[in-house]
Amino acid sequence: MTFIKALSIALFAMVMALPFGMSKPEYAKKEGKACTFCHPPGKMKELTPAGQYYKDHNHSLEGYKAPAA
Repeated sequence: MTFIKALSIALFAMVMALPFGMSKPEYAKKEGKACTFCHPPGKMKELTPAGQYYKDHNHSLEGYKAPAA
């Protein structure tokens, strides 16, 4: 019984934290960009320079200038 209770609490905590740790597809749709514009491929918890700009500027890419290649 204790195991089931602990498992239930852990599952509840993961479900509650899920929206805060993940990017939202609505952002990609809003900006007309692929998810990989703001996140490195396969590393969705990390941000590219564009993603950091987006986060720091109230979820907007307005005024963003991509670094020179």
